[in-house]
Amino acid sequence: MFLKIKNIPKVNWSSEKTYNFKPRFSTLFFCCFGLMLFGLGEGLLIVSITGASPWSVLAQGISLNVNLSIGMITFLISVSVLILWIPLGQKPGMATILNALIIALMIDLCIKFVPTPSNYYNQLILAIVSVIIVGIGGGIYLVSNLGAGPRDGLMVGLQKKTNLPIALVRGTLEITVVTIGWYLGGTVGIGTLLFAFGIGPCVALGLYLVDKLFD
Repeated sequence: MFLKIKNIPKVNWSSEKTYNFKPRFSTLFFCCFGLMLFGLGEGLLIVSITGASPWSVLAQGISLNVNLSIGMITFLISVSVLILWIPLGQKPGMATILNALIIALMIDLCIKFVPTPSNYYNQLILAIVSVIIVGIGGGIYLVSNLGAGPRDGLMVGLQKKTNLPIALVRGTLEITVVTIGWYLGGTVGIGTLLFAFGIGPCVALGLYLVDKLFD
């Protein structure tokens, strides 16, 4: 059952080492493909206007209490999360850099070219689809084993320390983050809640599907 997955699977195109800046073409391809899906999902969630992701709610909440922009707060949160990698034994890799570049590009493309549905129910469907796409994309790029983005790296590090299922670790992280953001004044929508409660199982599903398809 995919909800019980505790480890990132290794398949025939996974990199043997995380700190690898000369990966095979297949490894780099799936890493970039997964990140493109991840960014597409994040962009679709924004386009759905049903609520921002939990980490954006946290950034918004903090910005309401300190004299800094949401962009600067988002950057500082990412730096803080990367610092938390140190005691967890996580190391950055090529995908850590690609994460920021590709996801940002895909979000911008989504916002520019994908119209927001006029019907609320279609907006809700788009939000659900976006969470699933983020999870599957996250699963694909994590299996490439070229490193992880700040949030995913924190998830992987905590999973290794606790030996709990990935779905539970990621879900707990997102719910904790959105709760703090909401308490500080951040705006929470139905899309935010869908992401917070759904991203853990969706990432686990992505890992499961990749493992089964390339086993």
